[in-house]
Amino acid sequence: MNKFFKYTLCAAVAVLMSVGFNSCINDLDVEPIDPALQSDVTPEQLFNKCYSVFATSGNNGGDDNVDIDGLDGGFQHKFRQMWNSNELTTDEAICGWGDDGIASFCHNSYDASHPMLRGYYYGLCIGITFCNHYIDVYGDYDATMTAEIRFLRAFQFLLLTDAFGNVPFTTSISGDNPEQYSRAQVCEFVESELKDIVGETSSDQVLSDPSPKNYGQQGFGRVDKAAGWMLLSRLYLNSQVYTGKARWAEARDYAKKVMDSSYKLFTNDYNGTGADGITRHWTAYQMLFMGDNGTNGAMVEAVFPVIQYGTRTTSWGGTNFLICSTFDGDMHANPYDPTEVNGLYNNNTWGGNRARPELIKKFFSDIEAPEGPAYDVYVAAGDDRALFDTQGRNLNVENESDFKYGYAIAKFTNFKCDGSKGSDITFADSQLMYMRAAEAYLTYAEAVTRLGGTGAAPADAVQAINALRARAHATTKASYSLNDILDEWSREFYFEGRRRVDLIRFGKFGGSTDYKWQWKGGAYAGRDFEAYRNVFAIPTDDLIANSNLKQNEGYK
Repeated sequence: MNKFFKYTLCAAVAVLMSVGFNSCINDLDVEPIDPALQSDVTPEQLFNKCYSVFATSGNNGGDDNVDIDGLDGGFQHKFRQMWNSNELTTDEAICGWGDDGIASFCHNSYDASHPMLRGYYYGLCIGITFCNHYIDVYGDYDATMTAEIRFLRAFQFLLLTDAFGNVPFTTSISGDNPEQYSRAQVCEFVESELKDIVGETSSDQVLSDPSPKNYGQQGFGRVDKAAGWMLLSRLYLNSQVYTGKARWAEARDYAKKVMDSSYKLFTNDYNGTGADGITRHWTAYQMLFMGDNGTNGAMVEAVFPVIQYGTRTTSWGGTNFLICSTFDGDMHANPYDPTEVNGLYNNNTWGGNRARPELIKKFFSDIEAPEGPAYDVYVAAGDDRALFDTQGRNLNVENESDFKYGYAIAKFTNFKCDGSKGSDITFADSQLMYMRAAEAYLTYAEAVTRLGGTGAAPADAVQAINALRARAHATTKASYSLNDILDEWSREFYFEGRRRVDLIRFGKFGGSTDYKWQWKGGAYAGRDFEAYRNVFAIPTDDLIANSNLKQNEGYK
């Protein structure tokens, strides 16, 4: 294997490297690249590797030739484990697979030995290390490229501290054990880096101006200033959780920068006739998550898209995971072709992740959802976002291991608007969005409402929320409470890998709360679990390898 790094942020891996891979932690063998011996690694190759870790777990198809030996490609896939940790632990998603770690996610009983959290931790650490290596070796090669790598590093540091609290920190590749930074220290670094690369200082390493691009255009998949503003708004929105200091005004201001940029809500429904003569209708919301979202206009909303294309970026952890894990073979999500299940033409259906009833009730609070395919259910809900398959399924998850208990999600597909086929029968063409402009609208609305101090959304916040509801052809409202805004976060972003973060910010995750969901804390009726579980445990491996680290409070 060729790996584009020399030393890692994760001390367990660094120790293995220093002792020739012989260690009691024998399942993390990592082969470093020595710049003195591997002179053929170009800045473009290393630059691409820093981006590719958001799309795949390795250097070959299907997450093969993985970045971390001893960890399955799916286990260390950044998006997949971000999704598992932020969705399966909440009121939105549940899974009945027997994979080690799934049940403890769903029951909020994870600990320092959790295999998927371990993969997420090491995946983030490796990604940061690639960025450190690039900046150390090629930081002077191209100012814009370096600004992008600094963004990717800052993004992963923020994900790391969000998940694991006080975390190892270094911006060098010296090989020394990293020291442990508090959340506040990590946030201070991220804030400084982002302000620098969006052009608020005298640095010449500045991101390019905001410019949405379609798949195939030069620069597609690369971040620009809008991504920097979005990440700053996200940092400030959660500042009270991370640092104890509320910074709603800054969250509002940077979200507004994104809203006023060239990135916009995608609002154009599709009504067209394909080569087969069939006239099709798809809603704008559906088009955000379809197989041609890279070219159907939806990329105007994609502030940070990650390339997923069936014949080029094959992975079991990106959009393929979102599609395959949420479908079983009985689902019928395409009203124009009864033979299609999800647009992957080998009918790749894993039947795993589905909705908890609390998510469904966000759309059906007064009436029961009808029994039928998703294209009938969203019409009955009066909201294009209610993409649930209820046919032959039970609302309540009385049997966690049976995919028929819990309504299925038909939000992510590989269908194309005109009915044409994807590039590959197994892997999806649907681009993966780590950030989209809709986030700025809800960040703005929440921040403005919190600044108002009354708990009721002022007029400009109402307008921002109604823009999302209007896009989904849902009834707009004249007022929203903070709890309404939390529900709107769920309606707009369910199953996109962020729910845990929002619940924590609203005080409805760990600890004594006024909110229960089915199987919360491992009880069918739901029960509170410990507040310390608002952050995950530092993996035991790294605690053993790095004496600078202390475990997060509450975990033994």
